[in-house]
Amino acid sequence: MLIKSASLIKENEVTPKKDYDKSRSIISASRRQFLAQGSALVLATSFSPNTLWAGNKIEHYKKSNSPIKNELTPYELVTSYNNFYEFGTGKGDPAAHAHRLKTRPWSVTVDGEVGKPGVYDLEDILKRQQLEERIYRLRCVEAWSMVVPWIGFSLAELIKQMEPTSKANYVEFTTLYDPEQMPGQKRRTLKWPYVEGLRMDEAMHPLTLMATGLYGEEMPNQNGAPLRLIVPWKYGFKSIKSIVKIRLVEHQPTTSWNESARHEYGFYANVNPHVSHPRWSQSRERVIGAPLFTPKRKTEMFNGYGEQVASLYKGMNLKRFF
Repeated sequence: MLIKSASLIKENEVTPKKDYDKSRSIISASRRQFLAQGSALVLATSFSPNTLWAGNKIEHYKKSNSPIKNELTPYELVTSYNNFYEFGTGKGDPAAHAHRLKTRPWSVTVDGEVGKPGVYDLEDILKRQQLEERIYRLRCVEAWSMVVPWIGFSLAELIKQMEPTSKANYVEFTTLYDPEQMPGQKRRTLKWPYVEGLRMDEAMHPLTLMATGLYGEEMPNQNGAPLRLIVPWKYGFKSIKSIVKIRLVEHQPTTSWNESARHEYGFYANVNPHVSHPRWSQSRERVIGAPLFTPKRKTEMFNGYGEQVASLYKGMNLKRFF
């Protein structure tokens, strides 16, 4: 299934395509280390043809023909300007420290209100999925945004395979907890491990993606390897990274940022220019990679995906349920 972005960016707000093409040639030290360890051979022999990893490249996945392909954020910025507090609170900390994270082998625990609970190897999960490229805008609560060609599969398809029970109203996700690999967890920035959640209809929405890569390559550690969530109409902190547990539950789960600062970070976290963060406005956003002195762009309701997702919140007070 092809998903096109509903959020269109003005041409003068983005980095020229020639710069983005040049940036894709940059290979991070973490991926060089991955190749040096010989993991490519293991991966290539473990996946089915439609999810085959060839070295650090993803082959045979369905590519998007989105009209905003020429407006992508440069690869080097996508992989060096990140929020991933498990590796530090600075935007450059994840790229500097995430090489410590060992992403193979990787397993995901599935439990709660499901007919098929268990501990599943990520490679086995991927064998049953059809990878595709989706070009989505990622909007962060600090009022900046990126446009990224994510590669992954529909969360809805994975949930169906879990066989949810009639009591499964929410989906709870948990990040790996390992302070030796994730040094930011040694600090009390948040209550670890990181936990996020979605309402079931949000999780089953066609836009919701379980991402395993970007720019035709496997997911860099600093971007949430090997498995992360992408919910493009919500602020970036909802898109939990390095997932090790998926739990279907009856009641709304307690999430990390909502627990840490309830007055600042709501459970829903829908992009809404009319609801300001207590310490700054959300009405405008800075486009990462845009030319110097480019004015901030207006923030769009639901990050520009309102046509697809507004019906999920019909009748809700979005200032109360922020």
